[in-house]
This record gives sequence, C-alpha cells and structure tokens, in this order.
Amino acid sequence: MRKHSRVRVPPSPPMTFWKLPPKIKIYEALGCLADARIEVAHNTAKIFSSSRGKYYTVTFDPTTNAVMCNDNGSYWQGYLGYPAIAFLLARGVIPYSASSADILKEIKWKNINQQFKNDFTKTENYCHDLVKKRGGDLPTLLADIDSIYSFLSSHPYSLFGPKTKPPSGY
Repeated sequence: MRKHSRVRVPPSPPMTFWKLPPKIKIYEALGCLADARIEVAHNTAKIFSSSRGKYYTVTFDPTTNAVMCNDNGSYWQGYLGYPAIAFLLARGVIPYSASSADILKEIKWKNINQQFKNDFTKTENYCHDLVKKRGGDLPTLLADIDSIYSFLSSHPYSLFGPKTKPPSGY
C-alpha cells in the first residue's frame, strides 16, 4: 500500500487593509467630485489635485474590495486617501449627496492644510465656516460625512498590490 505524502501549502500572506482616513479626507473627496477633477476609466481613475498641478492614480478590484492609490496619505500614513474615496463615490460604491459635494466646490485643500499645518480639526472648522458663508446646510453635510465614514468603517478595503510613491509637484 502506498503512503500519501502531505503537501504543505505555504500560508497566504495576511491581507493588509487601509486604515480609516481622517474625516477631512471625505470633505476633500466630495470637493474633488464637485470640481470634476476625476477621470474614471472602468476600474481605474486619474484624480487631479485641487491645484491641478499633479494627478493621482487609483486602481480598484471590485471582486476583492482592493484599492490602490498613490496619494501622500495612502503612501505615508496608510489610510485610504481622498482620491480613492472620490473614486468609490464616483463609481457609486459609496452613496453620497451631490449637494454635499457642491458646497465644497473650488476649495484649495493643499493651501488650507498647509495654512493649518495639517491640523485637520482646524481645517474642518474652516470648512464648516465656509459652508455657512456659502449658505450651505451644515447639518446635512455633517450627516453625509458621517454616513460615508460609517460606510468606510463597515466596509474595509485592502491594498491592491504594493504601495506606489506619490507624484511630485504642487
């Protein structure tokens, strides 16, 4: 009688998931949509910065919920960055209100983040004041931001391949 040898299959590497982003990245993603700074082509996209001086690349695998983006937050901090969030919103993966996006139109995020030295709480407060000045419905915007954040919390996204360095430029 012949013995069957056991074939040892090496374990799969553990799946790596993106961390939850700071909520301000959802504001930035909505502003990106309002500014039409996104070019979607099936499961990839180019997302132009608010200065329009550079663009980020997003790649998505809907069968595995894996996404890759080469923005600074994704690369250096490990959270799902605003370009990836904008892509998921644009594709209808995450529901949102167009009015929430519209009230965040034409905001130069890089300038504001630098002004407040990346203190995202100060940036959020600045945005809230701006929304009020523009006559926007702040409670509705905040509810939409919370809804998107809740969706991201309950639908983790894994990294789609190795991290890619961000583009240079402003």
